[in-house]
Amino acid sequence: MSQKTESRLRLGVNIDHVATVRNARGGAYPDPLRAALMAQEAGADGITAHLREDRRHITDSDIDALMAGLRVPLNFEMAATAEMQAIALRHKPHAVCLVPERREERTTEGGLEVAREENRLAHFIAPLRDAGCRVSIFIAADARQIEAAARIGAPVVELHTGAYCDFHAEGDFAARDAELARLVDMAALAQSLGLEVHAGHGLTYDTVAPIAQIPQVIELNIGHFLMGEAIFVGLTPAIAEMRQRMDAARAAAQ
Repeated sequence: MSQKTESRLRLGVNIDHVATVRNARGGAYPDPLRAALMAQEAGADGITAHLREDRRHITDSDIDALMAGLRVPLNFEMAATAEMQAIALRHKPHAVCLVPERREERTTEGGLEVAREENRLAHFIAPLRDAGCRVSIFIAADARQIEAAARIGAPVVELHTGAYCDFHAEGDFAARDAELARLVDMAALAQSLGLEVHAGHGLTYDTVAPIAQIPQVIELNIGHFLMGEAIFVGLTPAIAEMRQRMDAARAAAQ
């Protein structure tokens, strides 16, 4: 990479799937706040939690507890609905990330369609920005969507790395490398439009380094893989290993 990178890449740890395990039995354990506090101590720069409309994992009381208990910023992922906007305005988290949401999906599939909903989304994010929330839009690495995000006044975009990670897992390395090249190009475009660039979805130890080396990316949000790895090694070592790989990749890119 010829362009100078930011000195340190931030790591946001998504704790949604601690709540998934808890909700499988309908009890109070494991506690997402406890996981978030452990992640905070292990070096996470922020915590991400997605309050879905169907409350399948994170619940309203989890958001209450996270807002009250965290020292690091909370990145509140949500659909662009009136209900979620009202919750965000009540809590005023550090960051609000708008994501697409369909009830039948297992996880977030693809990025938000911004270009077709510019007017609605511009009006939707205005009160969130006025309340002091850093608004980000979770989008595919697509010029049309990035340009639309810039036009509506979103200061941050988070590029969807899911396709890149899926191609890697499937062994389709030509498609993986093409998707990586697209992420590199679109990160540069986003920064040229004045947007702060984040990335996330599906990242693992094996896929994080090339994304960490994209010079415009200043934050990664990683969750499911870390929670799965924590089953075997513990949450603190899992996060520490991811942090080390991110930092090593960043240093190599400078």
